[in-house]
Amino acid sequence: MLSAYLLVTHGSRDPRPQAAVEQLAQLLCQKLRGEMLTKTQELTNTEILTNSSVNVVTVREPLVGTACLELAPLPLHEQIQQFGKYASSAGFKHIQIVPLFLLPGVHVMEDIPAEVTKARENFGCDLTMEVRPYLGFHPQISQVLTSNLHGFNADAWILLSHGSRRQGANYPVEALANQLGALVAYWSVPPSWESQAKTLLIKGKKRIGILPYFLFYGGITDAIAQSVKQIKQEYPAVKFHLAKPLGATSELAELIWDLTSK
Repeated sequence: MLSAYLLVTHGSRDPRPQAAVEQLAQLLCQKLRGEMLTKTQELTNTEILTNSSVNVVTVREPLVGTACLELAPLPLHEQIQQFGKYASSAGFKHIQIVPLFLLPGVHVMEDIPAEVTKARENFGCDLTMEVRPYLGFHPQISQVLTSNLHGFNADAWILLSHGSRRQGANYPVEALANQLGALVAYWSVPPSWESQAKTLLIKGKKRIGILPYFLFYGGITDAIAQSVKQIKQEYPAVKFHLAKPLGATSELAELIWDLTSK
């Protein structure tokens, strides 16, 4: 069944995350278009081998939308309903909703499913909706993340995530940190990256990298950059390096496609 796709982010007053998710949606469209053309060519080649006449295959243009859980003019369930009406008018019968979140916190496990349930009530069986695994669930997210390690020869790395107060939600970050051989730190819950940096300073580390486990640049990454600037002034003999967030990349679009194609 051909699907339309809705990428759901947290939402922000900063325009940069929305611009980045729109770019990511375009990259996903390009990926979907390529996959559709490949399948169409495979089908056509099969028909050439088995039939004397080849049927014309029509490929529907991919449909990818974006929505925000918070800080949007409409609540998420109404955004989903609007997208659903548009998708239905374009001939789609199925929507795959992808939470662009990195942790299985309250938003992923409770808030988004509740909003989708509300949205479903208006469509019945005419349009089906499926919530796919959150982005950070993909096992290859670590490969996208570690690509940002290059370019700085650190004595030690700190993996800095937003963090969640939901029990067990931070386990994926701890697992990533173990893979990287990094210390784990959080923005919203302890331990902070500053306290972890001071632990490394006590151990004599002079080149410390901070790897932000965030999707896009925004208010929090700006605040992190400011805190790095302050600690550089406090410890001028130590080299601190702040890496980039994940960003809107073709690699990230590939992970989204893989989450929705199984």
